[in-house]
Parts: sequence; C-alpha cells; structure tokens
Amino acid sequence: MLWKLRARAGYWLARQLLGWRWWVAQPRAWHWMEGQYARMANLGDRQAQSFYGHLLLFRGQGLGAREEGLRLLGLAARAGDAKAAYQLGVSSLAGSTRQPPDGREAARWWTLAAENGHPLAAHRLAELYRQGGEGLPADPDLAGRYAGRAGELGL
Repeated sequence: MLWKLRARAGYWLARQLLGWRWWVAQPRAWHWMEGQYARMANLGDRQAQSFYGHLLLFRGQGLGAREEGLRLLGLAARAGDAKAAYQLGVSSLAGSTRQPPDGREAARWWTLAAENGHPLAAHRLAELYRQGGEGLPADPDLAGRYAGRAGELGL
C-alpha cells in the first residue's frame, strides 16, 4: 500500500516538474521523471498510460519507444481514454514501416474514441466513412451518423 502512495507522489511530482524547462534539460532528472511515468503506467493507471504513451510516441528515442508508446496507448484506450483511442486511429490510418495503413483499424479506434466523447474522432470517422479508406468501403449512412455525433460533441 505504501509503495502505491509513493508511486503516486513521485508521478505527481514528475508531472509538475515537466513544466520546468531547466529540470527537463537535466539528463539525470529526465531519467528519474521517465521512471516515475513508467512506474505509474505499469501500475495500470489509465491517465499515466495515456500520458506516457503519448510521450513515448512523440518524443521517444527509437522504434522500441514508439512500439511501447503504442502499447500503452492501447491499454489506456481499452480502459476508456478517448485521446489514446484517437491517437491509435491516427497511427493506424497513417501506417508505419511494419504495417500498411489500415482503415478498418482506424475506424475501430475512432469509434471507441467517439463513444467516449472525442469530437475530432467522430469528425474524422465521418470523413473516413464518407470517402472510404484503406480496406474500408465508403458508407454514407455511417458517415451521416458520425457527423451528427461530432455535432453533438461540439464540433
């Protein structure tokens, strides 16, 4: 029980220190901060998984960091994090050196994000269904449904 409290306190402090440019520029401090993010994400905290997954995906060094970022985003998305699901949809549609673009996978992630209240995911999903995508036929009915959902969500 005490180790979970210590992990939460360390994660909170590391998130606060992220706003200090000088602190982030120190290699030892940055290494400690990454350790706090990783520890909290490994404990199953959805917000930490989403935050650290985005951090690794956009600022990580190398392919291993990108893969770990996508894994953490997947865990967060399955737990109900709309931002993580949206980003996984973007990554699926863009493809990578290991995977071709996949419209069906993007639609799956964006549907999850739209159900959890992400307006841009609903909008992108409507566009994807309107135009069709890699492996996904166009469907005007679903396009209209998700355009309406985007409007409900304020976009």
